[in-house]
Amino acid sequence: MAEAAIAAPPAAYADAPANANRWLVAVAVALGALLEIVDTSIVNVALTEMQNSLGATLTQVSWVVSSYAIANVIILPLTAWLGHRFGKKRYFVFSLIAFTAASVLCGMAHSLPMLIVARVLQGLGGGGLLAKAQSILFETFPKHEQAMAQGFFSAIVIAGPTIGPTLGGYIVTNIDWRWIFFINVPLGIAAVLMCLAFLPPDVPGERARGGVDWIAIALLAAGVGSLQTVLEEGHAEEWFDSPFILAFSVVAAVSLALFIHRELSSKSPIVDLRVLRHRSLWAGSLLSAVIGMGLYGTLFAVPIFAQSILRYTSQQTGLLLLPGALASAFSMPLVARLLGRFDPRPLIIAGGLILLAALFQLQTLTPMTGAGDLFWPLIIRSFGTTLMFLPLSMATLGPLPKNDIAAATGLYSLTRQLGGSVGVAVLTTVLADRQAFHRAVLVSDVGASDPRTLERIAAYASGFVAKGFDAADARDKALHILDGIVNLQAAVMSFNDTFWVTAVLVIATLPLVFLLGKGRGRAVSAGH
Repeated sequence: MAEAAIAAPPAAYADAPANANRWLVAVAVALGALLEIVDTSIVNVALTEMQNSLGATLTQVSWVVSSYAIANVIILPLTAWLGHRFGKKRYFVFSLIAFTAASVLCGMAHSLPMLIVARVLQGLGGGGLLAKAQSILFETFPKHEQAMAQGFFSAIVIAGPTIGPTLGGYIVTNIDWRWIFFINVPLGIAAVLMCLAFLPPDVPGERARGGVDWIAIALLAAGVGSLQTVLEEGHAEEWFDSPFILAFSVVAAVSLALFIHRELSSKSPIVDLRVLRHRSLWAGSLLSAVIGMGLYGTLFAVPIFAQSILRYTSQQTGLLLLPGALASAFSMPLVARLLGRFDPRPLIIAGGLILLAALFQLQTLTPMTGAGDLFWPLIIRSFGTTLMFLPLSMATLGPLPKNDIAAATGLYSLTRQLGGSVGVAVLTTVLADRQAFHRAVLVSDVGASDPRTLERIAAYASGFVAKGFDAADARDKALHILDGIVNLQAAVMSFNDTFWVTAVLVIATLPLVFLLGKGRGRAVSAGH
């Protein structure tokens, strides 16, 4: 996901030569990464318009989101190998061109199958942008400027998931849904030209040679793609009651098992799984998945709450989330400075506690909750996740040897992406199941023999009789209003439960911090 881009520890490139155009390089790679991240969320607010324009059902049009995510997770583990084989600059520029061209195809699509194919191509190109931007950035900056560069890049990247709905809501409301894709074109062209002009050339001797293990690539695509499909479509298909989900689960399990066996027995694997021998990597990857839930879980639940309970438009929902995105952007330079002075592990714990405080505030939602009540919890959540994930990248990857960084970065990015998908899948199921549970409890509490319920029905019915309805119709309308009140209260209580679940997961996994390394945060700003 977005934060997965913040991965390569600065110390791995401590000897990077100074480059007079390095800030232009930073802008170019940050712009490329931002385009990819924004497109993971900008489409969500346009699904209804796409559905009407393309004559599709809501279930069918949801594949516009799912296909992009599936393509992303397939390419992420391969980025280290692809960059090594073709050259980092060449691969990054190619990914930019592919992403921009696919955006044009998305905007021009006049049928759902064409749009889904274009989104797959866009996801394949975008995965390369996310995984490579950070390593290029740190190869460009000298040691004493890496903290500043990291703060700049991180501030842009972490705001992406929130910028998407805000920008998408404005475009859909005021222009046309196709422009959520066309807007990528001028920015993509600018990023390509800047990368061609300012990125240092690849060293030919560093590029890998030899054959391609197509079987391993096919197993990886089948395994990770099927797993992501299960996570994306599981709730809509009733999970394992669906033959579709059951079949994809079997494919995922078998393909991934064969892929792992093949890669561990290969002398030249396309994905070096041996880097997981480092304790900090596997512990940090598990923790990053939970941070993804904290970030994307609230970004998943709050917009749904705003649109279904508060009746906000897409644009109003985007504006509700915008202050949190700005808070993340402004707090990132501060976190980068703290990382230069302190061990990252206490910072991660502090961020976790701040995130928990925000989640506990969010789980007190009521039908009367308004935008003002959500403002500070979303600001606090943004600061807590920022304080967690940036030090986590350093503590996870900082202790690793330099020759393991590229492979570790791809795996770390993959776990963050899958972690976010798992989080959304879990919270979607919790939201539906707990709403049914709360409704059943509330209905039992407002039974036909309850005096307060009878008084309320009578009051509602009297109001309708006063407006000219007969007694039978008035009673039916009164019961309909009461049913709506019960459904509303059950829905709000289920949203509160999603924040409780996220909080419990954060508490359960926070002790993994003690398995992490100290990282190399102090070295980042040694000369700052």
